[in-house]
Amino acid sequence: MNSNFLWNKPLKDAQWLLVLAHGAGAPMDSPFMQQMAELLAERGIAVVRFEFAYMQARRADGKKRPPNPQKQLLEHWQTVINALSAQWAGRIAIGGKSMGGRMASLLAADELPEAVSALVCLGYPFHPPGKPEKNRTEHWPRIGVPSLIVQGERDPFGKPDEVVHYRLGGQTRLVWLTSGDHDFKPLKASGLSQADNLVAAADALQAFLAQL
Repeated sequence: MNSNFLWNKPLKDAQWLLVLAHGAGAPMDSPFMQQMAELLAERGIAVVRFEFAYMQARRADGKKRPPNPQKQLLEHWQTVINALSAQWAGRIAIGGKSMGGRMASLLAADELPEAVSALVCLGYPFHPPGKPEKNRTEHWPRIGVPSLIVQGERDPFGKPDEVVHYRLGGQTRLVWLTSGDHDFKPLKASGLSQADNLVAAADALQAFLAQL
């Protein structure tokens, strides 16, 4: 296995492999990514994480960098899928946190490898915070595989009253997490914790893949 991959495998053989990309500012082993991968493995889903080139460079020297240009990010995604599809016999879903999920959705809309059967986005950046008119969904109607978006109700990158107006295509399912922000953290008044919402997200993802 590629040493640049971080794996979480269930105790029993998994039917699904979820390839999970990180967001713009946090690495593949951030608390959010780590907890989500562990929860999914507990639910019988194999998860593999990777890092884009700019994050690999940051890990090497500690210097923060902006994400690579979109073309390079998509090429990196393609390389990762090609490598994994050659060694994974089961079904493959792609997705990620925020930017990582958005790049996966762009790949799914235009250059989706044949090995990929589903798309999962955790905290999709529908628009820049405070700018709902600048939505990033023009490619969604072209996505040809079943897709799941798990979103916090308070996410500044896309709230329910904004997202309802976007065209996402007939194969997209949206799951809203109670009072969650971009990292699924709820308000204390909700009576829930971030851990509760992460469990809810993992349950939704498991149910989504199980019915495909």
